[in-house]
Amino acid sequence: MIYFFHGSDAGKIRAKAFAWIAAARAKAPEAAYIRLDVDTLTEESLMNALSSQGLFFTKSLVLLDDPFGKAETGELVLEHLKLLADSDNPVAILAPKLIAARVKKIEAKAEKVFVLNEVAKAKRGFNNDLVNALGAKDGAALWKELQKAERQGDVPEMVHGLLHWKARQMMEKGGRGWSSSEARKLSRDLIELLSNSRRGDLPMKEALERFALSLC
Repeated sequence: MIYFFHGSDAGKIRAKAFAWIAAARAKAPEAAYIRLDVDTLTEESLMNALSSQGLFFTKSLVLLDDPFGKAETGELVLEHLKLLADSDNPVAILAPKLIAARVKKIEAKAEKVFVLNEVAKAKRGFNNDLVNALGAKDGAALWKELQKAERQGDVPEMVHGLLHWKARQMMEKGGRGWSSSEARKLSRDLIELLSNSRRGDLPMKEALERFALSLC
């Protein structure tokens, strides 16, 4: 019988497979445990594993560890899928990042399937809340948005770039809380803030926070 472990998150599905192996061995410690990888998997070793028995137990536990890492061992597994499925010995197939066509073939023969895929991180959109807080000259809101941006992984230099972009926009189009001359001074202040930070006066993160608090 086949227990199939696959998915794009190689680290997690590998951990899942070995946790399952550990639990199975704990339930039947007298059973033989055989791990075959691309360096040890041959037709002979596979047949021996399927027919192997423990000293006091009629079954063995077989792990085929990423057999698709090599073309020849992967084809060997696919060739003997029916034999693996019909075996009385539990056979765990660990195959991270396997192509869909092969996944489908193995799933069709598997007793149980475990899948763990990487979660795609959502792309960050334009930070409207940040620039709007600056546009409204709301220092408290801007400080909160700076903290949020940091938690979400935005680097301070990128945040500074957004704020300076907003200052330039207000110079050209005006803003609710800034006159044209104030926006021009804001732009100069932000340029100076960047220059001072690069010179080592104050790290950009702290410099931006101090700037936000100065608007309160």
